Amino acid sequence: MFTGIVTAIGRITSAEQRGDLRLTVAAPLDPARIAIGASIACSGVCLTVVDRGGTTGDAWFSVDVSAETQRCTVPAMWAEGATLNIEPSLRVGDEIGGHIVTGHVDAVGEVVAIAAEGDSTALTIRAPANMAAFIAPKGSITVNGVSLTVNGVADQADGACDFALNIIPHTAEVTTLGGLERGAKVNLEIDVLARYLKRMQALAEA
Repeated sequence: MFTGIVTAIGRITSAEQRGDLRLTVAAPLDPARIAIGASIACSGVCLTVVDRGGTTGDAWFSVDVSAETQRCTVPAMWAEGATLNIEPSLRVGDEIGGHIVTGHVDAVGEVVAIAAEGDSTALTIRAPANMAAFIAPKGSITVNGVSLTVNGVADQADGACDFALNIIPHTAEVTTLGGLERGAKVNLEIDVLARYLKRMQALAEA
């Protein structure tokens, strides 16, 4: 379980295709606090640590990425040299600064517009039709592992929806969102509460 509050930006230092894809990620973490078997969210994807090392502030950890995970996420994010938003799993007693995030990507979206808005950046992301019903103004959504508030939603003729976000300078600096360009693909996870409400509504209407 995560909260969508990114702890660090990591960089993939090696990507080796075995039975699964073995990644090694360098990140400014404390390796003593990274347990083998622990969960770490990598740009919104919950992965299991299979090895780790390094020193405080200059750590590395390895994870295995299955073919299914690769199919459900942005392909380019798993390449050597790619940067990832890193968040260790929530510990009992930790502050929930964002919203409850599972680390299970629901779909891949696309950045369709970027504009300066004061000191911040206004992003518009297009979500596929199967996600449209779960996205609402002032609701929460996770983009590449970052908990964000939806400012507005515009439904499209094909069933997809465009939703607007505001990225403040701090978020742009401490996550990979500051480097997004128009046309970029992003991992999306809907609010878990919206998921359950949609299921309850479907059963009530059945």
